[in-house]
Amino acid sequence: MPAKFFNTFSYLLLLHFALVTLSACDSNKPGLALGTLERERIAHTATVSEIITALPVSPGSQVTKGTVLVKLDDTIQNAFVAKAQAQMQQAKANLEKVHNGARTEEVAAASAQVAGAKAALVKSEANYQRAQALIEKELASQATLDTALASRDENTAKLHNSQEKLLQLINGARIEDLQIAEAALAMTIAVVDSEKKKLKDLTITAKRDGLLDNLPWNLGERVTLGSPVAIVLAGKAPFARVYVPEPYRVKIKVADKLTVHIDGLSDPIIGKVRWISSEPAFTPYFALNQEERANLMYLAEIQLPDSAANLPMGIPTQVQMP
Repeated sequence: MPAKFFNTFSYLLLLHFALVTLSACDSNKPGLALGTLERERIAHTATVSEIITALPVSPGSQVTKGTVLVKLDDTIQNAFVAKAQAQMQQAKANLEKVHNGARTEEVAAASAQVAGAKAALVKSEANYQRAQALIEKELASQATLDTALASRDENTAKLHNSQEKLLQLINGARIEDLQIAEAALAMTIAVVDSEKKKLKDLTITAKRDGLLDNLPWNLGERVTLGSPVAIVLAGKAPFARVYVPEPYRVKIKVADKLTVHIDGLSDPIIGKVRWISSEPAFTPYFALNQEERANLMYLAEIQLPDSAANLPMGIPTQVQMP
């Protein structure tokens, strides 16, 4: 057997023996899940690239839902809102115009055009009759008759045209025209709502109660689109994020109460399991034997009571297993 292979085999054998020995020693100690205190971090991001005009709250302050954290310059967005509202008013007026139909004066003018067309047709018809009579007496040329006939036909078409226009004014708008006007108004209303939402987003407020942890940008700076402008640590009290050893996973479920030991505190705190993973945080690629299964860890979150609201994040924590 080569010496190099023998040394590698011996090293793996000694390593395996050490792991088994440590596991046997740890089995005599009470089960602990190790981790740290954490809080839910709520990042409030900028929806536009604008200048910060106000930072009403200082970092480290307690905030409630709706508290204004950051204000961005809204000059341009106010102009967009005004433009959208003007377009909405225009669409409303157009819909009202379509609903009301033609004015009395417009109907009267169309009626007068019909009367004028009738008078012109009567005159052209008389000219045509006279031209026919002269042709029969051979006192006029055929061209004169043709001109009179064309004038009569032209005035007949003008009369029909003016009559149809008058009828269109009397009957009012078609149902399709009403639908088009209503759709245009609905579209402008949607644009106004969208622009108002963008304007509202320029005033960034807390979405949950918690602690204002950080304001990454300074007053007067132009923030970049999508960058966080305020970080809030939500919730009244932190939770312990710990890794539960595999042998204890079947004994823990959501809403169970566990004892939490926090570095720096002499007395433990009773917390409640709010979430535990169904998949291990570490899964080896090799077959799991009895010793290797104990290396699996399941991430869990243990919520502390409100009395622990002043505890900071990042403190090492040990949760006693049942």
